[in-house]
Amino acid sequence: MINPKDRIFFLILCQIILVQNAVFYLFNMEAKKVKDSLVTMTELVLPNDTNLFDNLMGGRLMYWMDIAAALSATKHCGASVVTASVDNLSFQNPIHIGNVVTIHAKVTRAFNTSMEIYLQVWGENPIEQRKYRSNEAFSTFVALNSEGKPQQVPPAMAETEEEKKLYEEALHRRQIRLILDGKLKGKDASEDLKSFFLNS
Repeated sequence: MINPKDRIFFLILCQIILVQNAVFYLFNMEAKKVKDSLVTMTELVLPNDTNLFDNLMGGRLMYWMDIAAALSATKHCGASVVTASVDNLSFQNPIHIGNVVTIHAKVTRAFNTSMEIYLQVWGENPIEQRKYRSNEAFSTFVALNSEGKPQQVPPAMAETEEEKKLYEEALHRRQIRLILDGKLKGKDASEDLKSFFLNS
């Protein structure tokens, strides 16, 4: 029979070891370059992908975008991921049947267990060899461990000017998502967002 005092001591010791391991993991996790998370996905728009106007269905495009974003997030964190949110998705130009869809997805910034992914979608008429922008969006993915629980992700290292700009703006986008989801109060946001939410 284990002495109750020894059992309490053992449990406290286990907790201390778990915390030490988590801290060691967090501070020794190497940052990964944004460019290493880049995924380019290409699809041909076929008849079963289109609506009554022979344009790519929005739902099919969102499905492809979700796959590209998930692959990018997985490349960054080396773990299974799930979609947490998708920001405003507006369609600028329809993509016609027979045209090619190219989706670029890359991590903009990593937080504790989540990553923001920036997606750009292009359409291309392969006969005319004309490329045009279709839309863009930001997705958030959460990394999961083998038990399906959120796990730490490596930081993202922005190198180019565009990557640095997206990296800096990612914090604001994240705070807006959290405020709209009710997980963050406007008064707790960064100063520029705080003034926007408290004055409106």
